[in-house]
Amino acid sequence: MGLTGIQIFKMLPKTNCGECGVPTCLAFAMNLASGKAELDACPYVSDEAKEKLAEASAPPIRPVAIGAGTRAFKIGGETVMFRHEKTFFNPTGIGAIVSSDIQETDLEKKLKEWNAFQFERVGLNLRPELVALKDANGNAAAFAGIAKKIAEESEFGLVLMSESLDALKAAVEVSAFKKPLLYAATAENVEDMGNLAKESGLPLAVKADNVEGLIALSDKLTGMGLKDLVLDSGSREPKQVFEDQVAIRRAALKAGNRSLGFSTITFPCEMAGNLDVETMLASMLIAKYAGIVILSDFTGESLFSLLVERLNIYTDPQRPMTVTEGIYEVGAPDENSPVLVTTNFSLTYFIVSGEIEGSRVPSWLLIMDTEGLSVMTAWAAGKFVGDAVGMFVKKSGIADKVSHRKIIIPGYAAAISGDMEEELPDWEVLVGPRDASLIPKYLKEMSS
Repeated sequence: MGLTGIQIFKMLPKTNCGECGVPTCLAFAMNLASGKAELDACPYVSDEAKEKLAEASAPPIRPVAIGAGTRAFKIGGETVMFRHEKTFFNPTGIGAIVSSDIQETDLEKKLKEWNAFQFERVGLNLRPELVALKDANGNAAAFAGIAKKIAEESEFGLVLMSESLDALKAAVEVSAFKKPLLYAATAENVEDMGNLAKESGLPLAVKADNVEGLIALSDKLTGMGLKDLVLDSGSREPKQVFEDQVAIRRAALKAGNRSLGFSTITFPCEMAGNLDVETMLASMLIAKYAGIVILSDFTGESLFSLLVERLNIYTDPQRPMTVTEGIYEVGAPDENSPVLVTTNFSLTYFIVSGEIEGSRVPSWLLIMDTEGLSVMTAWAAGKFVGDAVGMFVKKSGIADKVSHRKIIIPGYAAAISGDMEEELPDWEVLVGPRDASLIPKYLKEMSS
């Protein structure tokens, strides 16, 4: 935020009413300054103060909402250059491009295939958000027809790409309810595109030949009253695109350049001759610092890697990714299947569950809440110790699912076995392997 807690406090009503959720206005001001509270939580702040604070507290990169429904998303809103400084907030939108001259049957096939690309990880459903529709020939009716079909028959959001104002207007009429991104305002059409975006209330992409050209265009558009802009520096050469992304981010965050205080859209689909290279470029751009990346197609092997990278980058580094505490079935376990226990750090869960699945030995996996810590760290912090793990096993309900009383603990936590046996006198505590890669061999030997 642009203001300190004390500066914000001077503009608050100083009633100390507590209705904002904290006991004093000073505490609320400090929360506002650190980004832990929203100004709307104060019911008594004056309109004048609200206007000043809203402007001062706006993130240096304006957040922009795109799409509607289950795949609506935001880009921008970022406040730091590097994730470890605080966190990144709004994940990069991932899209694929189609041409307006595509056959209807081919489009239906593509949309069906693309919609199926949904991956579960850490309890989240990972999937792409966008279809970029590119005008092939200036045929407004054909362009609008495809836009209408995508908007009405799929969950995907839209990027409407055309040099024809008439084609964009026709497409907006039938797809505005999906809040598409209009692409793009240039030096040649900036006023017309600005007016269309203003009349329709839709976000607008701005394209120039370089970063300097973007400044002039964004200043003109913001002068027209437009705020929801997305920037395209125009380069399609990987090195230059990388430099542009960093330059735009740095200008907005470090130099306070409001003309460049917007998120960006990039086109790996126009920077490479095959999807493998596009994917490599997209992975670079997700990290540095694209708001949207557009590919030529979606395939499982390409998309999954990008979605997982995006998930890892756009999670709070101060809060580890976790899975929910409970009993997890790996395979189709029965009352005779082995029981293993580990922590709820997501990486631990996915490695262990993956190795169990690879063993082809159906098993019960108990996940204990250790606040997202790994086995060794949780043990050292006193969160994965014998008595606590024993109590968890008792309360988990696993005893009702199995006929035996054997439980396997991670090899790195072998020291807790004694305390566990005291807490679980009817159970036999088995020490599993230290390395997860040895789990398949261990389980196969147990079941043989």
